[in-house]
Amino acid sequence: MMVFVWWLAAGLVLGIVEVVTVDLIFLMLAISAVLAAGAAALGVPLVGQVAVFTVSAVVLLLLVRPWARRHLARATPDIRTNAQSLIGREAVALTRLTGVEGRVRLAGETWSARTEDRAEVPSGTHVRVVRIDGATAVVGPLQTIVEPPPDQT
Repeated sequence: MMVFVWWLAAGLVLGIVEVVTVDLIFLMLAISAVLAAGAAALGVPLVGQVAVFTVSAVVLLLLVRPWARRHLARATPDIRTNAQSLIGREAVALTRLTGVEGRVRLAGETWSARTEDRAEVPSGTHVRVVRIDGATAVVGPLQTIVEPPPDQT
């Protein structure tokens, strides 16, 4: 009966390690340890418990883990946060922008900025954030979508 407790303790430790690593390897091993604990509770000899642990670990690692990783990768959206969320947004030049210096109004805040292509942009011009370089917004021209005229035929 004492082996049952050891398997459960091993499963708990492996579960805690999984929480730290978040790679699903230790989760599969923790599940296998719990299955081996179940076998011990049913009176299966130690050799059978180790066999249950080994077979279930191999099956879980080779079949379930790849499926779970694909499922989790698909379910997790690619969300940009902090300064990276400003890329692609429109800004207004508060001062003359050069390839070296300038200021823009971006998301309600004043940012230091410079142009991407070293061109000069006059104050009041609308620009698009191309990337964030440290605490400086690198901006380019605002891409306007020009609709083709309707067919006159």
